[in-house]
Amino acid sequence: MTDARAPKRLFIETYGCQMNVYDSERMRDVLTPLGYAVTDKPDDADLVILNTCHIREKATEKVYSEIGRLRAHKERRALEGKGMTITQEGCDKFCTFCVVPYTRGAEFSRPLADVLSEARSLADKGVREVTLLGQNVNAYHGGAAFTDLLSELAAINGIARIRYMTSHPIEMTDDLIALHGSEPKLMPFLHLPVQSGSDRILKAMNRKHDGAFYRDIIARVRAVRPDVALSTDFIVGFPGETEKEFEATMQLVRDVTFASAFSFKYSPRPGTPAAGMIGQVSEDEQSERLQRLQALLFSQQTAFNASQVGRTLPVLVTGKGRMPGQKHGRSPYLQSVHFQDTHAQNGDIVDVRITGSSQNSLTGELPALMPA
Repeated sequence: MTDARAPKRLFIETYGCQMNVYDSERMRDVLTPLGYAVTDKPDDADLVILNTCHIREKATEKVYSEIGRLRAHKERRALEGKGMTITQEGCDKFCTFCVVPYTRGAEFSRPLADVLSEARSLADKGVREVTLLGQNVNAYHGGAAFTDLLSELAAINGIARIRYMTSHPIEMTDDLIALHGSEPKLMPFLHLPVQSGSDRILKAMNRKHDGAFYRDIIARVRAVRPDVALSTDFIVGFPGETEKEFEATMQLVRDVTFASAFSFKYSPRPGTPAAGMIGQVSEDEQSERLQRLQALLFSQQTAFNASQVGRTLPVLVTGKGRMPGQKHGRSPYLQSVHFQDTHAQNGDIVDVRITGSSQNSLTGELPALMPA
């Protein structure tokens, strides 16, 4: 018999960006009072939610594949009857490849007092790091400038680290750039999508910036925070993109250098202006260009991680590591760090001497455990 008092089990799988992650967390919050407890195994769940992305076709394809797997599982089984805050949804930029303005509507910012109240509540519960999320989070207009919001968050006792994503280059104001050099709680990590290195393609995308504008922003951020880790987004094979224009993207990567990046083949989204543009690039050509771009980006990411070896970094402990006696955490640059320790608790910030690196993570030891 089924115990009526037992909670129903909920599994949520998220595909896409941090906005999708936030939406999934809200679904969880809504369903918890209704008697659902989260499980990390879809096969154990009474309710499975697949939350996907409207922008990237590959995410949609993954959902269809997972639905098929779950359906087969359902036919086999007799079914029985932390720290994050959001500041903005929607988008007013209308990039020609993107459906967000149509699916999420115009930019809407949560009121300043609302965001600060949630952040204080999180801090009271022991949260040490807060990430501000939004389609264009640095366009915040919830009753204060984005820099004012960041400064007020930094004044909250208990909050040790602040991050934000995703940003738009045209919203990187002088004050925001300066804050990266003056506010120690603002982590040295900036995700700033550029999408292409070709000015003609950027114009066709309606990105409202060109390559020189983007390079200037990066130079100014690095002038105030030389160790900043840069992350970005690229779309390869946008309609009409020539080999020369793709090479402009490769050159921008060489000029800027990134610690991490997300890169995708262009996929037409129904109802967007780009979907009807002439000069759609073939799948084979898109794949070949993406392979070249990712090889360059991966080499830069690997080099950035390798540059941390020998340094001692403050690591925010987030849980157990993969091996016995190991802990997992995040560096100020958002890198995954695994290190040997049995005493540190979640939420602690400990100094870790970095001893090794890979493309995706770092390994280290506590200085006291290092051989003399």
